[in-house]
Amino acid sequence: MTSASPSASTTRVVTSLDHRIEAAVGRSIEQLWQHRERDLLDEAQTELADAHRDLVTAERAVAFHRLLLARLASGEFPVDQVLCTRLDRTVGQLSQAVGERDAQQAKAQAALESVERAARTQHPGPVEELSAPDFAALLAIAQGAKLREHLLTQRLSVVTASGARVAYHQFQRFETAGLVVRDDSHPLHAGQPVTLTEAGRSLLAAPRPPGPQPLPPVRRAGAWPAASAPRR
Repeated sequence: MTSASPSASTTRVVTSLDHRIEAAVGRSIEQLWQHRERDLLDEAQTELADAHRDLVTAERAVAFHRLLLARLASGEFPVDQVLCTRLDRTVGQLSQAVGERDAQQAKAQAALESVERAARTQHPGPVEELSAPDFAALLAIAQGAKLREHLLTQRLSVVTASGARVAYHQFQRFETAGLVVRDDSHPLHAGQPVTLTEAGRSLLAAPRPPGPQPLPPVRRAGAWPAASAPRR
């Protein structure tokens, strides 16, 4: 589907999938749309950009009818049969808009999951050294973890058995590097089990290099006790 260039008002509409899309494509929504206009995206990301744009249009329709309904019920208009008729019509239009939004969201989510699966199959190469935060996150995942989607915000994060949370962008780095794998046969709202791969276990078990040795303290002139002079 070929879409027109987004207007400024369209780009301000936020959907529940925005943060996942930005994490999956590695750029902002605005940049994704700009790259779509210039035909710089691959087939999967092009489909995702078009589906997201249709979702934004549907979200705008929901917002419009919701605001109209709120205005009609605000007390601005006299309560009569004309108002009741307008209320009934607006409620019906809002219901249709919500149905269309839900359908477009399902299409956008399917396109997003395709992009996410493609990203998981890419292996940029072995990770030779872990930072301290990454080591701690992998260690927590090794004790049991699930990738969950928050029911209200739709944000993704990894919840470990110890109660620690691993940010989704950090989990994606592990997944792309082939250090962890998730069982996507489970729905996100129930939690997708996350386990370490053989590469992840090997990296976690590898001896870690010792940290830098602290420098000896600098003794100020005149400080007590003074350094003893070497004996002859």
